[in-house]
Amino acid sequence: MVKMEKQNIYKAENIKNKVIFPGNRNGLPDAFFKVAVFIDNAYLLRLKNYFFKRKFKYSLNDFILEIAKANNLFVEKIFIYDAPPFQGEIPTEWERKKREDYDKFAASFKEQGIILREGRTQRLKIGGEFVYRQKGVDMLIGIDAVSVKNDFPNIQGVVLLTGDSDFVPLVDKLKKLNISVFLWTYFERTRGSPFSRSNFLIKSASKYFKLTPDCFERVEKKDVKNEKK
Repeated sequence: MVKMEKQNIYKAENIKNKVIFPGNRNGLPDAFFKVAVFIDNAYLLRLKNYFFKRKFKYSLNDFILEIAKANNLFVEKIFIYDAPPFQGEIPTEWERKKREDYDKFAASFKEQGIILREGRTQRLKIGGEFVYRQKGVDMLIGIDAVSVKNDFPNIQGVVLLTGDSDFVPLVDKLKKLNISVFLWTYFERTRGSPFSRSNFLIKSASKYFKLTPDCFERVEKKDVKNEKK
């Protein structure tokens, strides 16, 4: 496994203990804070594909553990949330292929000790075209997050890997339950960016960490065959 250099972080003076930025070590969270990580997989896939315009494979488990270690967090549990692809009563070849690919990813999560929680995929016909939407995924994240202390008493905080401002009420609820919330996200200040900054979400979290392509590249799975050529 590629060793990740520890990322130093600091709090800007004009930010009242809300966010973290690259810099010196002042303002680190408590050493090795025990956390559960909740991953919005639709968001993570969209971000990975935005960063890399090529076939890119990486270890999700190592990705999470390396970022956590760099931020003095100890990961107790990792949860990932997704929805199986839509399947018609008689699945098309395309639908079967999508399901096969999904099942491979689901199996890899299990091998890494990652807990997969699934909603469902709804198919709607809008303007003569089919549109696919995940249902129930956000609700599962909310249910699991607010009950995390009951299920895992050693947990001191949660990591939310998402960019969806709809989770702000969840963050507020967790903080009322004395559960620290660490947001791992990505944003750009460019007008029209698909990852625009959500100040509402960022300000609601106890701390945040901005994801970068380097976070993925450090745990990339190299093609051994190509390396030997």
